[in-house]
Amino acid sequence: MGKVVALEALKTIRTSLHQEKKKVVFANGVFDIIHRGHIEYLTQAKTLGDVLIVGLNSDASVRRIKGEKRPIVEQDDRAFVLANILPVDYVCLFDEDTPKNLIAALVPDVLVKGADWNLNDIVGKEIVESAGGIVTTINYIPDRSTSSIVDRILTRFTKR
Repeated sequence: MGKVVALEALKTIRTSLHQEKKKVVFANGVFDIIHRGHIEYLTQAKTLGDVLIVGLNSDASVRRIKGEKRPIVEQDDRAFVLANILPVDYVCLFDEDTPKNLIAALVPDVLVKGADWNLNDIVGKEIVESAGGIVTTINYIPDRSTSSIVDRILTRFTKR
């Protein structure tokens, strides 16, 4: 079994991890064009537990959230790249606009988002906290985003 897993397989893995008393950390996002900010975020997330599971928005989900021009990188490639980043243990695609169903199915011990999120607005917060887990944010590197990379490319390579 690889690191990119379907939800049903991941639920079985989660049960085993719980029995082994492993602390599971859950992060999620689009991860369209991987950059330093993503790596820093995932590296910090992994320090909060033993196993890092990343929920990855499907292409359809990304289009609904970010518009028809996104994602730039298709979901299978985004999943492959994420699964090969050292701190990441498992990647699971989800098709909804939020990872709420995925979080409810896995009930991680730690739920993380970037510090640009208000703790009270983090999807799945109530699920994790009601099970005794924690919800936290991770500082991010300013000016490191897929949008800023796209803007830079457009500025540099658009004919004037």
